[in-house]
Amino acid sequence: MNAKAAALRSGLARGWIEFKQTWTNSDDLVGQIVFIALFLGTLFFMRNATLPGTSFSLGAATVPSVLGAGVVFNGLAGAAGYLAVDREDGTLLRAKATPHGMLGYLVGKTTAVALSQITSLVLVLIPCLFLFTGLAPGGVWSYLHLLWVLAIGLFATIPIGAALGSLVKSARSVGLIVLPIMGLGAISGIFYPITALPEWVQGVAQVFPMYWLGLGMRSALLPDSTVVVEIGQSWRPLPTLAVLVAWSVIGLVLAPILLRRMARREAGSSVAERREKAMQRVG
Repeated sequence: MNAKAAALRSGLARGWIEFKQTWTNSDDLVGQIVFIALFLGTLFFMRNATLPGTSFSLGAATVPSVLGAGVVFNGLAGAAGYLAVDREDGTLLRAKATPHGMLGYLVGKTTAVALSQITSLVLVLIPCLFLFTGLAPGGVWSYLHLLWVLAIGLFATIPIGAALGSLVKSARSVGLIVLPIMGLGAISGIFYPITALPEWVQGVAQVFPMYWLGLGMRSALLPDSTVVVEIGQSWRPLPTLAVLVAWSVIGLVLAPILLRRMARREAGSSVAERREKAMQRVG
């Protein structure tokens, strides 16, 4: 087995271990459960409202949008947060010091984030299938449709998250990434149809992957009657695919460049300096 293959294999193993740790560590587990419970609670209280111009539950219609927003949030903020923390505590420096260590590290983080997103999606979707009627009307086809949207959504968000993580100076700076993502959630038609917003806001939302992931998941899980509240009264599958592929390409091109630049700047002195600053803040 050559060095790159060994790095890939160790990265996959590391990602699986980190994923399991997220669900065995009490702090991480509580955080995951609270996050999912908040989503489910919000959807539950929306169950009796209806989409404008239809008799379909607004809560049910919001389920796929929430799933899409979760993929974007975890893909961007989650990947960036992991990278910032590991940069600060010296994990990246240790990865840099081993043959193809950065490759193994990136494979591991990508695996851990992707598995975490898939698990969170399943934990939200399954209760919603019992709570709301009308979801996944196409049966197996609906779930296959959901899978391809999820797969391309992971490619469209995790590399961008890694690229953003390479730019922040510390784990505390990740909040600068979280706030714009939350702003995108407000204008991307997550909790209410985007067509209710001004046209210029709709245009801004359509530049970013959150709207398109929500739209793709709505097209997979909602009946065709709900398309009347979408832009152009269409699921727009080809534009959805095109925009998400474009973001995937941007991320896959930028992430390796920015990560290599960041790795070149990592040294024992920089890690020690960050630790000293952190101790001063604690003190």
